[in-house]
Amino acid sequence: MLRQPQSWAPGLFFPLLLAAVYSSQFSKAVDIVGFPFQDVSFLDFVLPACVIQGVLFGSTNSASDLAADIENSFMDRLLVSPVSRASILLARLASAFMYGVVQAGILITIFLIFGANIAGGFPSIISIVLIAALLAVSIGSFGIAIALRTGSQEVVQSTFPLIFVAIFVSSAFFPVQLMEGWYGSIAQKNPLTWIIDPTRRMAIVGFSWKDLGQSLGIISAIASLGIGISIWQLRRRLVSAQ
Repeated sequence: MLRQPQSWAPGLFFPLLLAAVYSSQFSKAVDIVGFPFQDVSFLDFVLPACVIQGVLFGSTNSASDLAADIENSFMDRLLVSPVSRASILLARLASAFMYGVVQAGILITIFLIFGANIAGGFPSIISIVLIAALLAVSIGSFGIAIALRTGSQEVVQSTFPLIFVAIFVSSAFFPVQLMEGWYGSIAQKNPLTWIIDPTRRMAIVGFSWKDLGQSLGIISAIASLGIGISIWQLRRRLVSAQ
């Protein structure tokens, strides 16, 4: 990955760019009547969302690499070798997790350098990193399923706009309490909102087992579905390769 900065640089640069723009342009939004948090900067407000946004942008990297292995026939060589079939999937999920940990850690460090504050201290920081990394695994598992089904890097990468839209139609950059109309309705029902809101409370209010449990519970549900589909697609590919 160090030799391929084009695969991870956008996931760091873009969230930081948005954080810089939003914290400057929307700095007075925290003074709006009904804003859910008091005595915070907008940089504090967007910190969890930008971390999650960054790892989601990078969540398809493992799936894209798997698709490349299928395209260049490396996958076929794996299947005729005495390699555990489960390791093919587990290695990609582990890669997504480790990448999420590193990326979340870098993003949080940069935010803290530029004046962001995490009220929950070290427990909240660890929780945010864990949530971000596991979310990368859960979303990445759907990309892995697509890679196994299609064997195409182009198809895997075409899922990026869906992730992009899902983030913006959520509470990532503005509280749902102040949203109206169809946009607010969609944001309230968006699973990412249910993950971002408790994560944000841990960053601004303080660490809470309840908030951590809510985030991890929703992520676990998403991961169970995505990993289940990935296992199914891996079995289909193994059968077709026989």
